[in-house]
Amino acid sequence: MRKSMNYIRLEFPSRSSNEGFARMATACFASQMDPTLNELEDIKTAVSEAVTNAIVHAYPDSIGRVTLKARICEGNVLEVTIKDAGKGISDVEKARQPMYTTGGEERSGMGFTIMESFMDGLTVRSNPGRGTTVTMQKKIASRATGQR
Repeated sequence: MRKSMNYIRLEFPSRSSNEGFARMATACFASQMDPTLNELEDIKTAVSEAVTNAIVHAYPDSIGRVTLKARICEGNVLEVTIKDAGKGISDVEKARQPMYTTGGEERSGMGFTIMESFMDGLTVRSNPGRGTTVTMQKKIASRATGQR
């Protein structure tokens, strides 16, 4: 486990209106690491996918709690964790396969694939009936001060 240099923790109801807030709050927090616009977009996209998964799949018939933690770790790594206490995933490996979804035909089944492609690390832990925790890491390239 990396040493944390700074962190935030947010908790919000699993309403779709909170997805944008979570995405922007994480981007604002990450901005202190001086990411490129592309790095920031990658982070926002991955957070959107993780939070949307919690809203749509963890609590399909109710409003539950979603917790977002972001921390800046040694080595200029941003770590973002999205946690819910919803229904959980019975087969994480199957859920991580592209095109697999439990959300009906309007869902693409690409959430974990997108998270994996935009971040440098992705861990998914889940207990059926108890919830899911998604942890993602993104290394932010170091740039010399004044060298833009």
